Amino acid sequence: MKSKILNINNLMVLALIALTVSSCKKDGNPNNLSAVSPETYAGTIEGFNSTDEIYPSNLVAYWSFDGTNNEIKSSTAPTTTAGASFIPGGVKGQALSLNAGFLYYATQFNAFKTEALKSFTISTWVQILNNGSKRTMLLQLARLGMFNGNLDFNLNTNNNPASVTNYLRINPTFATLGGGRQDNINAFGAVNVSPPIGSNVWVNLVLTYDASTGAFNIYGNGDKIGNYPNRGTGNNSFKAYEPSEFIIGGNYNSIPGKTVNADTNYAAMTGNVDEIRIYNRVLPQAILGALYKLGKAGK
Repeated sequence: MKSKILNINNLMVLALIALTVSSCKKDGNPNNLSAVSPETYAGTIEGFNSTDEIYPSNLVAYWSFDGTNNEIKSSTAPTTTAGASFIPGGVKGQALSLNAGFLYYATQFNAFKTEALKSFTISTWVQILNNGSKRTMLLQLARLGMFNGNLDFNLNTNNNPASVTNYLRINPTFATLGGGRQDNINAFGAVNVSPPIGSNVWVNLVLTYDASTGAFNIYGNGDKIGNYPNRGTGNNSFKAYEPSEFIIGGNYNSIPGKTVNADTNYAAMTGNVDEIRIYNRVLPQAILGALYKLGKAGK
């Protein structure tokens, strides 16, 4: 009898242990989510099929340069062009080639008005060489009649000769709420941080500004490379003053009849540009990495 009682007790303990283990076992799908097939992501990059899938609702301006210099979102054509042509072999399709050239849009884009542009991400691809003499204005959100724009995407191509292809000094600046300017620049000195450049090398350059934190960052080929990102707060916050215009490859002093002062530090751009994308928000760094990889893949 005693043996039977012990066996019954043992069975009860084992049953209790099994029940406890069962109740503690985690549900592998607690939210009852639909199953995901690996085939859905086959051939994608970070889950994207193309750059067009990246934050499309926040893309407020876009230049594809596939046979047109028009800004695609608004169908705005340039007012004046010089030294501009289309070449094959762009990041996607054709690209813009500038030979001491520029595109000038004497237009107040709605997307670049004061209340519309607070935070931003500007992504573009460029093929360029240093020149040892003149700076290059990759693009400028220009302020009417003023030398410095709301945003100046400066490339200090004057700092090194064309033989230097392991360093490009990137020195963007922006207009501030208090009337001054703020800038950032990629690391230089003992350790230079820069994507490699060359006349046949496509480089992805990105600027981001976060209105909530004041962070102003530079990215090269998906990597954060700016030295001084945290200056744009308070009276040093970015402001898109109106009226504004838009220039690719130069500033007002590069455009005949539009000169505003005697500064000759800039020359109209010589190099190639493709896929200018401007978003009205900061894209996360992981997404910027995907944007770079998609471009490298021609997607």
